Amino acid sequence: MCGFWSFRPARPEDAEWLVELKEQAMRPDLERLGVWDRERVRQRFFDEFVPANSRVVLLDDSAAGMIAVRPEPDAQWVEHFYLHPWARGRGIGGRVLSSVLELHRDHRPFRLLVVRGSAARRLYERHGFVHEHDEGVDQVLTTVEHRRAAS
Repeated sequence: MCGFWSFRPARPEDAEWLVELKEQAMRPDLERLGVWDRERVRQRFFDEFVPANSRVVLLDDSAAGMIAVRPEPDAQWVEHFYLHPWARGRGIGGRVLSSVLELHRDHRPFRLLVVRGSAARRLYERHGFVHEHDEGVDQVLTTVEHRRAAS
């Protein structure tokens, strides 16, 4: 089962282990698509990592992952949602995502990028995200209630 989970604010000194977690999480999908580039993955993370927007996911007081929400005028972008392999398959991903969506809910839709063909897309779809458009190897997903309201 899930175990006891919580958040703590991310700190600048978390960046190195978080980028390693991102590499571990992203590598299989990016290799499958033939676009794995370790340096690009690392640089993109360091360019985008804002500790104030990020939370470390704790599972039984151990750092199990991270999630960030980047506010923009027209949307809230869910970014850098990664869990360590030992934390996956325990229901924590869904609980963390539900909690973050509820904490940040306002008039703006949520959006995120998911690598084409990633198993993570099923998690996002269970939480109301639908395909909006493709951007290279990524797919942009947005929350359903906001997509319907915009139509």
